[in-house]
Amino acid sequence: MPRPFGFFVHHQGRGHARRCEEIIRHLDDRPITILCADRDIFGDFDDRIEFVKLPNAIGDPSATDALRAQMTPDVAQCVPLGSPALKANAELIVDFFRRRNPGLMFNDVSVEWALLARLCSVPSVKVRMHGDRDDASHIAAYQACVGMIAPFHPDLEQADYPDWARAKTFYSGGLCTSLQRVPDKADARRKLNLPTDRQIVVTLSGGGGSGANYASLTMAARALPDALWLTVGPVRREGHETEFPNLRQCGWVENVIDYIAAADVVVASPGDNTCHEIARVGRPFLCIPEWRYYDEQSAKGRALARLGVAHVQTTWPASNGQWKDAVNGALAADTAALKALHDPEAARKIAEHLIALDARLWEAAQCSAASTSPLLRHVPRAVTHG
Repeated sequence: MPRPFGFFVHHQGRGHARRCEEIIRHLDDRPITILCADRDIFGDFDDRIEFVKLPNAIGDPSATDALRAQMTPDVAQCVPLGSPALKANAELIVDFFRRRNPGLMFNDVSVEWALLARLCSVPSVKVRMHGDRDDASHIAAYQACVGMIAPFHPDLEQADYPDWARAKTFYSGGLCTSLQRVPDKADARRKLNLPTDRQIVVTLSGGGGSGANYASLTMAARALPDALWLTVGPVRREGHETEFPNLRQCGWVENVIDYIAAADVVVASPGDNTCHEIARVGRPFLCIPEWRYYDEQSAKGRALARLGVAHVQTTWPASNGQWKDAVNGALAADTAALKALHDPEAARKIAEHLIALDARLWEAAQCSAASTSPLLRHVPRAVTHG
């Protein structure tokens, strides 16, 4: 039987879960364990997948003021002292290592669990994200892993990413987890009952941030009154917005691809999946990075701007003139080059890379010893913990 794989999945937003599901879909028939704090961000699992529910330790404080006053090690990020949730996370992950004896641990994403895997003698691979990550904790995690996965085109790599880390990185090409057929613009507009002879601008926002800036979008509707502005996903209000008839809120939708295909311009932050959804369809991209730890989205935006594939705004436009310039900038960007950043085979390539890496790392293992190990006998299937 192939060696089990583990997948630690961060529960902020849904992009990490979607990426995990798409990669697993291309893996061979080996036992899989997913460890995450939120079961609801995933779809249905087949019977080879075990789900281990981790306590949500985000924001969990240290137990006392004296413990809170202790220095955080440079190689760690979120390690409160006396936290029952953090302790339970570590216990459940170590228990998974003991029960399953995995060949690889896929980490999307955590510095601490990359280090824990190494301390427990388990090979791990870590998903690469953009940003200013030259701090001691990220460097330690990169060093602790047997490899990194970059779910984007190598042309989007940052110039400051060190050569030794690039040598450990597998670039899959742009991974998009949307699998629906991409309609042409006219078909998408008919399906959504949208006008076929009007400029349409679609704003996308997901669950990982605070939503699109609705006050700024009212300025957009005023600046370009002949255009129809649609918001998909949450919006952030300030309470003093004036409504405009050419600005509509669509809320959460299942068929995001249809809205992207219907658009003349798409306004969105450069989250990995969102960026590659837009690239897959090939629509002009007005990119407005959101605040993220380690300046992740701003770094991604700078890479997109360097390639000329999107018009990147550092803040939401605040006047009629700024909105007109931003939309015109998006229309002038190189959509053919943007489309080339998406690779429809990215998830399959990652899965094949993981299988090959596992085989290479364990090729010297004694098969006879592995076959008699009590850790590899009677692996339970479709078990939920917690």
